[in-house]
Amino acid sequence: MDLRNGFDIKRYIRSIPDYPKPGIMFRDITTLLSNLHGFRAAVDELVWPFLKDEIDYVAGIEARGFILGGAVAHTLGRGFIPIRKKGKLPSRVIGQDYALEYGVDTIEIHADAIGKGDHVLLIDDLIATGGTAGAAIDLLRKSGGEVVAAAFVIDLPDLGGAAKLKSKGVKVHTLVGFEGH
Repeated sequence: MDLRNGFDIKRYIRSIPDYPKPGIMFRDITTLLSNLHGFRAAVDELVWPFLKDEIDYVAGIEARGFILGGAVAHTLGRGFIPIRKKGKLPSRVIGQDYALEYGVDTIEIHADAIGKGDHVLLIDDLIATGGTAGAAIDLLRKSGGEVVAAAFVIDLPDLGGAAKLKSKGVKVHTLVGFEGH
């Protein structure tokens, strides 16, 4: 897929079969991030649709969302909010549980990170089933924030995550899609 600037981001994403378990095709963006032009193109394309939107903060989901979200926040001239796994933030937090294949996990943000009515852009590397991103949206809303949109480098449309976020009333922007999982 050639993007607006003619750069083919998809060719810089490495596919690793049977990781983290047999039958899964892992889409690895470290090869995209290590390429000077690939990283710049990905950040530019994540930012582009939101240049004129009212955004107060960019939130990134641990861990690759920190890399991309920090770069997007810098480019937009906005603050960055880290969404972390439970127990990783040093001050008072609010959390959101979400279901995993075998159990429950929790993500957290600092309780004072977002004010009522602040407009937030959510960033991560990949949208698959939408479990973590959906929990992040719920968490940002619980904190009083309004989620402007969620943006990802990769969409795995067969897993339905983007549709799940859209059903929550969130605009979804993705750069490339990969069929299957």
